[in-house]
Amino acid sequence: MSRRSPEPLVWLLFSGGGMAAALLVPVLLVLFGLAFPLGWLPAPDHAHLLALVGHPITKLVLFGLCALALFHWAHRFRYTLYDGLKLKQASTLIIVVCYGAALAGSAGAAAVLLMA
Repeated sequence: MSRRSPEPLVWLLFSGGGMAAALLVPVLLVLFGLAFPLGWLPAPDHAHLLALVGHPITKLVLFGLCALALFHWAHRFRYTLYDGLKLKQASTLIIVVCYGAALAGSAGAAAVLLMA
């Protein structure tokens, strides 16, 4: 029996991360970077935001956004090192470092969200 490559799963995480980052991050940046500080919208109070972040669905969405964005970065950086810097000979090290960093960042995001 031949061994299957994990490449389709990696491409799925890459495309999911790109889609999530493209749809959700700009909205969060406009709200928390412009609309609330400039007074375009009334800013939510601390207790409301704490209650919102404490909800399990919100934690799941934030974790998904963080994890998918990190895997998107890892895949893009891996191929930048392969093609841009011509480091394909160190592919095993690059794979371990890139996806290991994405896993570690995802674990860190999970830890922060579980404490909130």
